Amino acid sequence: MNAERLTKEMLSVEQLEEKCLKIRKDLIHFIYRIGMGHLGGELSMVELAVGLYYKYMNYDPKNPKWEERDRFILSKGHCSETLYTIFADLGMYTQDYMVEHFETLETAKFGMHCNRKYVPAIEVSAGSLGHGLPIAVGMALGARRLGQNWRTIVMVGDGELNEGTNWEALMAAGQFRLGNLVGIVDRNHLQMTTSTKEGMDIDPLDKKLEAFGWDVIEIDGNDMVQVCKAYESLPPRDCHAKRRPVFIIANTVKGKCVDFMENNVNWHGGGIAMAQRDQAIACLESKGRRI
Repeated sequence: MNAERLTKEMLSVEQLEEKCLKIRKDLIHFIYRIGMGHLGGELSMVELAVGLYYKYMNYDPKNPKWEERDRFILSKGHCSETLYTIFADLGMYTQDYMVEHFETLETAKFGMHCNRKYVPAIEVSAGSLGHGLPIAVGMALGARRLGQNWRTIVMVGDGELNEGTNWEALMAAGQFRLGNLVGIVDRNHLQMTTSTKEGMDIDPLDKKLEAFGWDVIEIDGNDMVQVCKAYESLPPRDCHAKRRPVFIIANTVKGKCVDFMENNVNWHGGGIAMAQRDQAIACLESKGRRI
């Protein structure tokens, strides 16, 4: 399938919202079956990831190593099950196959933290926080050196911004004026055991990013209209353009669309019981498309 055709398959906000609902349902079933996950942060990033993979990112699921593809790095790698669920929906795997090969001793291909050695669609192995953004800077510099006009996109968690390597990478990207680099922070305001404000307050984040040489777009990251507008406002792909990179501050809700998970730090990580799975699916179905 031509990547340009793929980006045009899902033209409307309504279709993208429907896809988000399906991905959330499939994700909950998947976490139930594998017995582990990080549902809070996996649910908060759905709109952001769906917008990329179904409309705005140059990407071909039948050829994940296509040379002209945009590179997406999920630095908050503990939330990889959202990507796996999208890959399955795009026809790259079945959920049964992923469950069968999830963290098995001899046939493991999928893990709670993504591994590029086993899943071709994964650009960077992640899980140790703070590495995705520095690698993205290197990729964007590499694209410039090679004269390749693909875009590098990296998603970090807000708790992950406690890691100092991110700030070195932010400074470098601003210094080199990497106009082919886009950062996204899934700002759900919670980390493993507390709020990000109590853990390590990163505010005023917008002013800090601007001071490091980035242009900033701030949105509700669970509102597909705002997500689409943010992606549509990105500058054209041009590896040689020396302009300020763009960072999207996406304010989201941890556990989005499942009432008993929303803004609940206890749903950072772990499994989900059958009764909770059924309750979560019922909650999603009651909300319908409009979330």
